[in-house]
Amino acid sequence: MNDKLIIAGKSYSSRLLVGTGKYKDFAETKAAVDASGAEIVTIAIRRSNIGQNPNEPSLLEILPPSQYTLLPNTAGCYSAEDAVRTLRLARELLDGHTLVKLEVLGDPQSLYPNVIETVAAAKTLVAEGFQVMVYTSDDPIIAKQLEDIGCVAIMPLASLIGSGMGILNPWNLQLIMERVQVPVIVDAGVGTASDAAIAMELGCDGVLMNTAIAAAQQPVLMAGAMRKAVEAGREAYLAGRMPKKLYSASPSSPTAGIIGSTRS
Repeated sequence: MNDKLIIAGKSYSSRLLVGTGKYKDFAETKAAVDASGAEIVTIAIRRSNIGQNPNEPSLLEILPPSQYTLLPNTAGCYSAEDAVRTLRLARELLDGHTLVKLEVLGDPQSLYPNVIETVAAAKTLVAEGFQVMVYTSDDPIIAKQLEDIGCVAIMPLASLIGSGMGILNPWNLQLIMERVQVPVIVDAGVGTASDAAIAMELGCDGVLMNTAIAAAQQPVLMAGAMRKAVEAGREAYLAGRMPKKLYSASPSSPTAGIIGSTRS
C-alpha cells in the first residue's frame, strides 16, 4: 500500500516516530528503535550527546543520520529564547540540519506546553529557515496559528508528557485535523498499543512516543507492539469502520433459506 507520511516534502513509510531517552543504555535504545520501525527519531539536545561533548559516547554512533531522520528537540526548554538557542546549536552540530521539533514547556510539574512562548519561538525559527514540527496543546485555534506561521507539522498532546493516560480528548484532535492541512502527529500521553491505534483510527497522520516504550518492562517488545498498533490503526482508518448502532436487525450471517426459518 503506497500510503506515505509526507513531512516537509519528504516521504516516510513509518508513521511511528520515537524518542531516544530513558533507556538503560545505547544498545537498548538501538534495539527498540529498530523494533519500532521508526524512520524519524527525536533527540533531546540538552540531554543527549551528538558531538557537543567530544569525550563522551555519541548517540550518532548508533543512530547515524545516513540511516535515520534525526529530529532535534527542545525538551527541557521553558522560554522561546532558550528553545531557539538550543535549535541553533543543533543546526551547527548536524551540519545545517533544519528539520526540528519545537517544544516550550510551561512548568516542570505537568510539562504542559506554554503556547505563548511556543508561538514566539516558532515565528523566529521559521523566519530563520527551520522546518518546525511543533508540540502544542490540543487547542485547535493555536494549532491553526502555528500552521499559518509556517510549521510543517502540528503535534498536539494526547495527555500530559509521560503520563501514559492515552487519548483524553479525541474531539479536540478531530477539530485540529479539520482545520489544518499539515500533518497532525499525536505527541505525549500514549501509554500502550491501544492508545496508538486509537490515535491513528481517529485520522491522525502519526504518533510520536518515548516513555511508553522506554518505561515498559520490555521496551523492545513494546516497540514492536507500537509498530503494529500504528499500522493497524492507520489501515482501519483507511478502511472506514462500520457505523455504530445500539443494535442491528441485520445479522452478519443471512438466515434466508435456512430450514425451519420461514413461517407458514
